[in-house]
Amino acid sequence: MLSRLLFASTGLLLGLSAVQAAEPSIEYGKMISIFGGCHDCHTVGYNEKGGVIDPDTALKGTPVGFQGPWGTTYPPNLRMTAAKMSEDGWVKYLKTFTTRPPMPYYNLRVLDETQMRSLHMYIASLGAPGDPAPEFVPPGQEPKFPYIVFAPPMMPKK
Repeated sequence: MLSRLLFASTGLLLGLSAVQAAEPSIEYGKMISIFGGCHDCHTVGYNEKGGVIDPDTALKGTPVGFQGPWGTTYPPNLRMTAAKMSEDGWVKYLKTFTTRPPMPYYNLRVLDETQMRSLHMYIASLGAPGDPAPEFVPPGQEPKFPYIVFAPPMMPKK
């Protein structure tokens, strides 16, 4: 049984690594957005709906932020970000941008150009950008919108 599970897992991993579009496409961009976890933070209700993407709210950012030593960050409206740039501009942006936690911006740098262009095409296909998400709140200031506290781990007392 264990050997079958390992064989199946290996086959799945090999199959996923072989998935690559020859040309950029909206569907490939949608897959990248799901695998990359974009909707996890940037789409209201995505996690609560078990991964069902609501086209009306997809990637419009969320009003629930993440607070830590860096301040409070809110997942921005990616539709607004993508609408401000061409595919070429988007590729350059993904290769160079940095941001505050908890966004793992460095993970986007492993995407190849076809994946980056597909992601831009998908986001652009979602329609009107909508409104911006709440702005960053510096450390020590009280946010006006809800947030989740990302506190450093507490060490047990000896």
